[in-house]
This record gives sequence, structure tokens and C-alpha cells, in this order.
Amino acid sequence: MKKISIIIPTFNEEENVIPIHAAVKALFLNELKKYEYEILFIDNKSTDLTRERLRQICREDDKTRVIFNAKNFGQFNSPYYGLTQTSGDCAVMLCADFQDPIELIPTLVQEWEKGHKTVCCVKTSSNENRIVRFLRTVYYKIIKRLSSVDQIEHFTGFGLYDKSFIDVLRELDDTMPFLRGIVAELSPDLKIIEYKQARRRAGKTKNNLYTLYDAAMISFTSYTKIGLRLATIFGAIMSFLGLIIAFVYLILKLMFWNNFPGGSIPVLIGVVAFGSVQLFFTGVVGEYILSINTRLMKRPLVIEEERINFNEE
Repeated sequence: MKKISIIIPTFNEEENVIPIHAAVKALFLNELKKYEYEILFIDNKSTDLTRERLRQICREDDKTRVIFNAKNFGQFNSPYYGLTQTSGDCAVMLCADFQDPIELIPTLVQEWEKGHKTVCCVKTSSNENRIVRFLRTVYYKIIKRLSSVDQIEHFTGFGLYDKSFIDVLRELDDTMPFLRGIVAELSPDLKIIEYKQARRRAGKTKNNLYTLYDAAMISFTSYTKIGLRLATIFGAIMSFLGLIIAFVYLILKLMFWNNFPGGSIPVLIGVVAFGSVQLFFTGVVGEYILSINTRLMKRPLVIEEERINFNEE
């Protein structure tokens, strides 16, 4: 009998973990009863009652496993690591807040049974704030156009992954993994399923301006060269213009020594313009250096504090 793993990352989801567990378990007791299953929660150092409720679930259900992280390791490392700790023939990743429709899981399994190694769920619409939706759409369009890899628009990680692809993830040894880009780049057989994203069942989103910026920069520095190329091109253009302007100014000053207008305002404008360009591209290059530095340090994706319901093997 084939085994399906359900991986659910959590962080301060005290109102959702018990209902999401019940809903997933009911799915396997009814529509997917011919499959074995495990439900794996990986908790990113919740500070509310999430951990207490996960312990309660594990006491009542030995098919539910939990990994407690020693601290919060970010929105990408923890789910990725949890995915690599699954033991099923395939794994389905979904959010604990019910924004990913659980009723879609049987469809994912059907596509997997047809031979697709990865089944990605893509949001065609969402009940989220329209401004946020618009900004996400612009971001995906830009990244897709700039990337050398055909990125998947509005893909958040919700989907099914075959064991063979999870083995690839285990071997990558990437200390700053961006699953969405990795799936687009390395998945050997990709199937797209569309869905409408619902509102959170309860609780508040953990995303903010900084986390969204962080996600954008990870994808930008991992899958595009355009930032460095623009820094090189604009740097060369601005340097050339600066030399031309300086040379012309020198010639005119020598030819009309007493009558040529001078002053600090043109110089100030030039300094501000050139300085702004330099600072902007210094920041862009800095993002690439930060990405390289994080990967070179080879730190673990997460450090576990505790495991529950894992056997010795």
C-alpha cells in the first residue's frame, strides 16, 4: 500500500492545528482510505499554544509526527527541511490556515498516480487584499521575465512531490533553499493545478513587508543575473558620461577662462546623481553578496529541539 505524507509547517497557529489535523485525517478515512498516511507538523518555535496542542494531537494519533525547531529559522528553511523528513512515497505540503484547499488533495494524488512527479497548485484568484495581490502579480511577472528559469507564477509551495524529487531536495545541500524556484528549475515532470485561495480560517498572517521583501530578494539573487549585469552596464555608462562631461568642462574652462560660468550647483547635481546610482547598485550587489555569504557558511537549515512519534529508525 502506498504511503502519502502530509507536511504542515506551523508558527503560532493555535486556532488551526486541531481543525487542520481533523480535516486531513478525515480525508484519509474516506476519499483516500486505500493509502497509508502520515501527518508531519514542523513548528518554527511558536510562542502561543500551538506546541501544546500538537502534543495533544500526537498523544491521540500515532500517525501524526511533530518536529519542534529550536528557534524560528524562517519561512523557507523550515518547510523545506520538513519536506525532506517525510517518509511517504509522495508528500503534500499545505498551510495550516486552510488557505490551501484540502479537498484538492485527492486531485493531486490522481495526477501523481498518472505519473506526474510534481503537481503544483497555482492561485488563479485570491481573497487577499487587492493591493497585495497586485504587487504579487507584478513581482511574479518581473521575476519570470528576468529569470533564466521559467518561474511558476502564484505558486506558494502548495502541491504534491514524489519521493524521487524529495530525494533530489535532500541532496542539494543548499543552506538558503527557495523551493518555488527549485521546483521550476529541477522538477522532471511538472503538472499545474489551478485553484482559488481562500481567506485564513483563523489567526493573523505572519507575512509583512520585510518577509515579502526577503522572499523577493532570495528569488532575485538565486535565479537572475540582471542585477549584476545592470550594475556593470550602468556603471560603465555613468563612468563614460562622467569622463566626457569632465573633459568638456575642462576644455570650455580653458577656452573661456574668465567668462565661462561656474559654480557649485552643477557640480552638486552631478555628485548627487552619480552618488545615487552608485548607492543603488551597491545595494543590489550587496544582496548578491549576502546570498553568497549565507550559502558559503554552510549552516544547517534548522536545529531540532524535539521529535514526537518518530521511531528509532
